Amino acid sequence: MIKAVPIFKSWVPEWLIRLSIMLLLLSSVLLFALSTADGSAAAGYYGMEPADVQFSLLLFYAAVASFAGVERRFFERIVTKEYLLICIVLEILIAYCCYHTREIWLVFTFRFLQGLVNCGITSICLNLLFGRLKSEHAREVGYTIFYAMILCVSPVTALFAAPLVENFEYSVLYKAIIFCFLPSAALLFMILNRVHIFRKKPLYQLDWASFLLFVVMLVLIAYVLIYGQQKDWLEDSGMVYSIVAILLLFLTSVLRQRSLKRPTVDLAVFKYRNFSIGIVFLVILYLIRGAFGLTTTYFITVLGMDSLHANELMIYNILGIITGSFIAIRFLILQKMLRILWIAGFVLLMVFFGMMCFLFATEADAETFIIPLFLQGLGAGMVMSPIVMFIVSAVPVQMGQSAASVGVFVRFSAFSLSVSLINYCQLYFKGGHSKDMGKGLSFLDFGLAERLQIYQSTLSGHGMLKDQAAKVATGLLNKAVQKQAFLQFCIDYYEMIAILCLITIVLIALQPVISRTIINVKGKHPAPAGF
Repeated sequence: MIKAVPIFKSWVPEWLIRLSIMLLLLSSVLLFALSTADGSAAAGYYGMEPADVQFSLLLFYAAVASFAGVERRFFERIVTKEYLLICIVLEILIAYCCYHTREIWLVFTFRFLQGLVNCGITSICLNLLFGRLKSEHAREVGYTIFYAMILCVSPVTALFAAPLVENFEYSVLYKAIIFCFLPSAALLFMILNRVHIFRKKPLYQLDWASFLLFVVMLVLIAYVLIYGQQKDWLEDSGMVYSIVAILLLFLTSVLRQRSLKRPTVDLAVFKYRNFSIGIVFLVILYLIRGAFGLTTTYFITVLGMDSLHANELMIYNILGIITGSFIAIRFLILQKMLRILWIAGFVLLMVFFGMMCFLFATEADAETFIIPLFLQGLGAGMVMSPIVMFIVSAVPVQMGQSAASVGVFVRFSAFSLSVSLINYCQLYFKGGHSKDMGKGLSFLDFGLAERLQIYQSTLSGHGMLKDQAAKVATGLLNKAVQKQAFLQFCIDYYEMIAILCLITIVLIALQPVISRTIINVKGKHPAPAGF
């Protein structure tokens, strides 16, 4: 009898195997948020609008989400070691192209291609990692660690990018990511044997049609949600055509999956009640998660922190995520009081948003925000992986891939919706507040005259001519008004999110099925589009 060749070389210790996988996985996660690590720097370097920067991120996400359905077939066909080499070489080449380009359309193209390749790398890492988790409850731990990494992706990427952007041109980030990939990929490649992780299957009957329908639909969703406000929604014919195309593509995709003998996505997953319940809470969580980005914007825009110091504060948020993830692991292992865990997590998130409504001010000490940031991370860490595992546990093992594909679509849509909602509310609330404050300003207002005089005196004291100082003072006053309008928007939006958290808590309390559900993720692992 021929002895099966192990996946890894026999001399490699287990800790080195897991370390090499985690390092490569971390590099692929860093790449996800790289384009928005410093949005203003990216916009300035490429000559983009802020919406273009957001769209580049969603293009990456759309590529990962759409390719996840067919990527498994390539993984099954190609030897794992060779598949890793192909993906890494392509990823490095694309990153190198990003380093050398400043054309916006090329940036969009390369970010999309990065997403496709990144899906393969993430898939390799997750399959290798979860293949090592054999002991009882190991997969629950694996899920929790992976989704904790996902929660940390934005602050970690920002911390990674801030010193580089501050000292070099923005494009250097892509060179840096190459040097992140190279050592971890080389180490993993060196310790792998030339074997198939999955049973080898031919590539015939690959469902390219479903992939194309899906990817075009996701890109159009991203386009509509990012640029809709800018183009006045239905006032723009391009928006109307895009929305109609999305509806037609969605309908065509559903009909196609229902007609196929072996569908890429088995829509029967929606017959499972717990799956639908979990999806609802996942959408809510992503809307809540998206709002957190305003805190960093507030630190930079209002408090005047530089990007590095603003993101250093996020270390406390990361510590909260780690702590919350450990708590989640304990609850998941015990299989008890999961509903209490969810409620506690959303209560902490509600407390964070409520506290921030009172802490938002034009001047504040950085230390003031340590506890709220920790609480936000704690709450997010306590609910993220349990919700995902609840969804995964709701369907049979054979439907795991379909459930993952639906989850990817939902996460992408919810993430895009969150970005769009913030853009819309910011324009709506800031416009309203600016108008209200503008009405209240009058040159007969002694407070206004005093403020202008302070600005003029300060500028004159720095050597500026009196006439010029008067003009600049008016500009500074306008900037102060805009800053105050942004503050009011943050408060209004966070109040809305706090109310959403409260509604979510009530909904969880009304769902006793959450505590009765047995979390079982054996034979399953996170989708490569877990972002």
